[in-house]
Amino acid sequence: MNAQFWFFYAVLAARYLFIAGAAYLIFYTFLPQRFASRKIQALFPKQKDYAREVGYSFFTFLVFALYGVVLSSNWVKPYTRIYTDISEFGLAYFGLSVVMALVIHDAYFYWTHRFMHHPRFFKLFHLTHHKSVNPSPWAAFSFSPLEAIVEGGIIFVVAMLIPIHPLAIVLFLFFMTVYNVYGHLGYEIYPQWLVNSRLGKWLNTSTNHNMHHKFFKGNYGLYFRCWDEWMGTTHAKYEETLNKLVSKKKEKKPLEMADAP
Repeated sequence: MNAQFWFFYAVLAARYLFIAGAAYLIFYTFLPQRFASRKIQALFPKQKDYAREVGYSFFTFLVFALYGVVLSSNWVKPYTRIYTDISEFGLAYFGLSVVMALVIHDAYFYWTHRFMHHPRFFKLFHLTHHKSVNPSPWAAFSFSPLEAIVEGGIIFVVAMLIPIHPLAIVLFLFFMTVYNVYGHLGYEIYPQWLVNSRLGKWLNTSTNHNMHHKFFKGNYGLYFRCWDEWMGTTHAKYEETLNKLVSKKKEKKPLEMADAP
């Protein structure tokens, strides 16, 4: 393995530890009582669950780092649409390219996610991730080797489909990590006004993805709920569950000490 590989690996690991670690410290260590009314599932994962999630995540970064090396190599990069001069397309397109990457990723994630839920492929690809029935922030990249290959493939899809600057890729991947950690947070932090707004109804939520982990079907989206709505795969009790969590009238109930991590 060359220095570039380990540089990519270190960046991936540091980003994960910073974002997932901050979420874990805030919601699972320092302020669980403060956000008790927003806990999606009452119980906390066990220590062995955290260990499994972190272990598989660090293996996932081996695959992701290898993708970075291949994508930036002289025998692949010339065939991508990656450009290095921001002025070539302008700042407006630079920002738009990040949004386009998210939209492409959302479609890619939905359909590959449904593929991995097919009975023939579930155990081989996706069972490792679903061992986190009640996920924590550490579960964001807890993938089997085959799922890591599928998940990491989005970077090639984006680089081949649209002109994109390396910095735009960095911003896209940073946002992806933040949203992925939020999806596995175990708490619903969106305010009621947002989830009830026109935009909010199409945004994916931590509640949405947590229900996917709990029930193993439905709610396959990543950033948005468009594909789930269009394909009729939204869980029947999603709206009810979300509204109970974000309702201002909901009384804050203290977490039982036996449930604490």
